[in-house]
Amino acid sequence: MKHWIWALALVSAGSVWAAPEWVRGIVVKVEPEKTRITIKHQPIETIGMAAMTMPFRVVDGVSLNAVKPGDKVRFTVQELDDHLKITALEPAK
Repeated sequence: MKHWIWALALVSAGSVWAAPEWVRGIVVKVEPEKTRITIKHQPIETIGMAAMTMPFRVVDGVSLNAVKPGDKVRFTVQELDDHLKITALEPAK
């Protein structure tokens, strides 16, 4: 039984420590006053989402001031408070 508990702990730790997936996209619309950005993005594998264009809210600390429509970006997204929110956003290289 001890081995089973150890295996469960390793699996749980793996999911907690998993690195976020960086997703690439193109900015369609920026709404800083609503803390929202619309991005045409590639598939998001970690959550099984197909490529599409959709608005995302951003968490506190993610600035929308440096991006404009047409910019290529990469971002990370998490489900927070029952919404998908961007947790990091930067220009794509």
